[in-house]
Amino acid sequence: MIPRVLTVAGSDSGGGAGIQADLKTMLAHGVHGMSVVTAVTAQNSLGVQGAWELPVEAVRAQYRSVVDDIGVQAVKTGMLASAELVEVVAELIAETGAPAVVDPVGVSKHGDALLAASALESVRTKLLPVATVATPNLDEVAQITGVRVGSEGDMREAAEAVLAHGPRWVLIKGGHLPGDAVDLLSDGSEEHWLRAPRHDNRHTHGTGCTLASAIASGLAKGQSVPDAVAAAKRYVTGAVAAGFALGGGIGPVDHGWRFREQPGG
Repeated sequence: MIPRVLTVAGSDSGGGAGIQADLKTMLAHGVHGMSVVTAVTAQNSLGVQGAWELPVEAVRAQYRSVVDDIGVQAVKTGMLASAELVEVVAELIAETGAPAVVDPVGVSKHGDALLAASALESVRTKLLPVATVATPNLDEVAQITGVRVGSEGDMREAAEAVLAHGPRWVLIKGGHLPGDAVDLLSDGSEEHWLRAPRHDNRHTHGTGCTLASAIASGLAKGQSVPDAVAAAKRYVTGAVAAGFALGGGIGPVDHGWRFREQPGG
């Protein structure tokens, strides 16, 4: 049977991030993607013009509908918006027993808030403890832990601070630092540094969603965490290199770049 991955996240009407990016990434990885919509956004290449979270009962019903009938081999979370949604999703993941990739989305690429400040404590105490892998960027590390990363040398401290909240692994994404795109994967005793050349391309909308979904796809196929993360890093690097203009602002990464590299693609 084709591995099944469930994304629990917000909808991006522009198609570059959120549920839409997750499902495209899952298709590119040969897994069956399914979705629980937590919020609807009015969003385009210029930013987020509006966001409306769904009721807790709607999120719970979507999740149970999928998991109880179809089953999942991995779960990925993105925009959860409120403390109430964070807590119900953490509870559902704990009951499921599948690997969970938690992307603790705080703000959009354009700086728009996607998580209520009141939800941060629930992320720390409820969601991170059920994560197989947490994938914060440097802004999210600062939000969650107070640790501010100014250089590659600070990333180990950031990893330790996030791991203190309970995820099995953390991937500190150093994409906001100058130089090569460097990430640190750690479980507190084992470290993997992942490096890739930085591409001079401003069209990077959806990188975080895409990376987390690629990791979840690898875990669903039975890969180890280090192998799934390394493969996801390679995929995202190619997607960023192929990112394209869309609208008048920041365009998306290209989720289908591998297909277009093939003859006749």
